[in-house]
Amino acid sequence: MQNTWWKRFLMHRRMNPREQRRMMQRMGMHMDAVPDVEQVIIKTSSKEITIEQPEVAILEMQGQKIFQVIGGKIAEKAPQRAAQKLVVSEEDVKLVADQTGKSVEEAKKALEECDGDLAKAILLLRS
Repeated sequence: MQNTWWKRFLMHRRMNPREQRRMMQRMGMHMDAVPDVEQVIIKTSSKEITIEQPEVAILEMQGQKIFQVIGGKIAEKAPQRAAQKLVVSEEDVKLVADQTGKSVEEAKKALEECDGDLAKAILLLRS
């Protein structure tokens, strides 16, 4: 694909902030800085990313908001999860007990070990 002279010109031309704002307004874009941001936390199922003292900007375009996080001290760690006691329904316990021929207590224990997974609990009790 050939570059025309004006594409090369625009790629190498620096724009001042005023020109950038005008161009963004013509394109229906609006950008603002978020003042006094102390911390940004991104949580996933496998980790937690903490960014201290970042610069944050919000870009609004076509009804959507895009958050831009720049700089800061980055720390990653595994998420902290509170130990939760699994509540197993009596219906599930009865089903596992009936399918395996085991007692209700054994079925409940197997369901708790298998995090409530019926198929795993039945296989565990049958083996």
